[in-house]
Amino acid sequence: MKKVIVFGTFDPLHKGHINLFKQAKGLGDYLTVVVSRDESIKKSKKRDSRVPQTKRLEALRKIDIIDKVVIGDFPGKYSVLEKERPDTIALGYDQIIPQTLKDKLKDYIIIRLKPYKPGIYKSSKLGPII
Repeated sequence: MKKVIVFGTFDPLHKGHINLFKQAKGLGDYLTVVVSRDESIKKSKKRDSRVPQTKRLEALRKIDIIDKVVIGDFPGKYSVLEKERPDTIALGYDQIIPQTLKDKLKDYIIIRLKPYKPGIYKSSKLGPII
């Protein structure tokens, strides 16, 4: 079984994310979605999350094409990769891998997914919709 993993804040969840999940699921048999913690969003984006992590987790667990939803590790820790053991990491078109992390990911297949209407469906342009 080929396992694919996707990381994101999904804050707010929108149609672009649904498209991302469909593309990611097409790369394998089992899709795990890792949701950023509220404190991780505050640290990385310098703002509070718009939608609390509990609500984001709940909304994602209702999406049929996602096989498993887990909460992310604290910033700088990636034990979720050791636990889930994916074959492929699927990245959104606008996700950036910090240079310090690239060496840790060298054993994984990393595929950048295509955008879905990025002028419309981008979390920074939308308010909460879940």
